[in-house]
Amino acid sequence: MEIKVSPSLLSCDFLKLGDEINRAQNSGSDMIHFDVMDGMFVNNISFGIPLLAASKKCAYIPLDVHLMINEPIRYIDAFVDNGADIVTFHAEACSNVTAVIKRIKSRGVMAGIALKPNTPVDSIVEYVKLVDMVLVMTVEPGFGGQSFMYETMDKVRTLRKYSDDNGLSLDIQVDGGINADTVSAAVEAGANVIVSGTYLFKSDNMAGEIRKIKALK
Repeated sequence: MEIKVSPSLLSCDFLKLGDEINRAQNSGSDMIHFDVMDGMFVNNISFGIPLLAASKKCAYIPLDVHLMINEPIRYIDAFVDNGADIVTFHAEACSNVTAVIKRIKSRGVMAGIALKPNTPVDSIVEYVKLVDMVLVMTVEPGFGGQSFMYETMDKVRTLRKYSDDNGLSLDIQVDGGINADTVSAAVEAGANVIVSGTYLFKSDNMAGEIRKIKALK
């Protein structure tokens, strides 16, 4: 499958938000990753709807919104109304997974479901055929700059096999600790959507790093 790259705004220079989004777009990014944290599902607070709306004004590639919030169904409409093109939520954070997927799909955008490192694939396998993407967290969600957890690659392999065996064209996204040393392990395991913050936004040559990622097999 085609490798797609989604730089995480969590690591950008917010004083230059528009410039940073344009740098990512002009460097060959396929989407922009937008991490929303509520201070309850994860032990951190990031940003929300006003920043998304501002980002949409200069983004010409999809905004890939990752909701790390409790009961995300409450905010699906607000995020889509303000620019989300992909909405990914955590299975662990909601009481009715199917209802959240249906709400996202009803708005005409792509739906993704995310798993924390210790959440087994079995817990979401019944929903895989209903979504466009599964996000395998390769660190504990909440903070950037953590070390990549290689053991999570078993879940990526399981999901890719399930997708292939069932004739699906499932996007498998990885997020957390992705850099020049770890990205190849994710791609080899079957991930095809790569999220990275520090590695890309702190690079002197983002376009070059993205080209390297996309050249992986």
